[in-house]
Amino acid sequence: MSDSKTRRNNPGLAQKYALMAVPTGIGASVGGYAGDASLAARKIAEKIPLIVNPNVVNAAVFSGITNRMLYVEGWSMTEFVRGNLGLIPSFHNKIGVIFDKSIPENVLNIHINTINAIKTVYGIDIIGYEITGKPVGVDFFATENDISSGAVDCPQTLIEAGKKLINRGAQVLAVVCLFDEPPEDDYESGEGVDIVGGVEAVISHYISKELFCPCVHAPAFADVSIQGSLVSPKCSAEYITPTFLPCLMFGLDNAPLFAENTEKAVTNKNLDAVLMPCDSLGGSIVFDAIKNDIPVYAVKENKTVLNVDKKALGLEKITELETYDDFIRLLN
Repeated sequence: MSDSKTRRNNPGLAQKYALMAVPTGIGASVGGYAGDASLAARKIAEKIPLIVNPNVVNAAVFSGITNRMLYVEGWSMTEFVRGNLGLIPSFHNKIGVIFDKSIPENVLNIHINTINAIKTVYGIDIIGYEITGKPVGVDFFATENDISSGAVDCPQTLIEAGKKLINRGAQVLAVVCLFDEPPEDDYESGEGVDIVGGVEAVISHYISKELFCPCVHAPAFADVSIQGSLVSPKCSAEYITPTFLPCLMFGLDNAPLFAENTEKAVTNKNLDAVLMPCDSLGGSIVFDAIKNDIPVYAVKENKTVLNVDKKALGLEKITELETYDDFIRLLN
């Protein structure tokens, strides 16, 4: 895939990877809902090992993750492409879970039952959980441009709980914070933006950076009833369960660990392609990929509420493709 003879012909480089990112909270038509980018990701991963952010494969009680994928949240994915972070493939990680003190007891019990079910059925090594010392205080909202965003009142309490779990042997962390019920919108019809996704990304980025370990977030809601009306297939996974925790466990089980010393790790030198939605090209992943001579592909079937495309950036090095299947054809 790479246009760089140096990168492709260097015998010291190991396995090549592609990277598929779907940013959270920008209404991506593929991947902006609940695991609806999984099919494309799984098809690509059959051809080349694939690095994905959780937003690509997370689907509440389901997950699109396979053993051909590396499950990497947004902050670490950015640092990886930049060249500041290596990834060490890891299997059967020890998982710790952080619960927000604000979560009502009945909702917490549902999540603990979920943990126990996952351990019993799948044998995933969940070492235990910690409840934060203070309420986390999560707020979420949409910006003027309909981008999902938010704020956290007490992020330090998450760090304190995470440190306790790491001291108990956890290698990776799942976080569950209490969220207010989101307002009625077009999400359940498969349109619009996942309004809680933006602040979820803020939480996982913050903990991953501060504790230097993989971390992914799932929301909890006080209303655990399951509605009986039909919703869009793109988000239906989120409407059949009161907890979104299982997909985190499936992803974190084999999530790669972080390495500052990249000599024996997967690095951006192993990266042969970056795939992005066609109009969300303004992030550092794209610019760092171009800087590091990594081909970037903008997939036109995946549109968002943004308007930062190849033309807006004036970057001729970005290759536009109509579909994810077109990328697969390039690999054949």
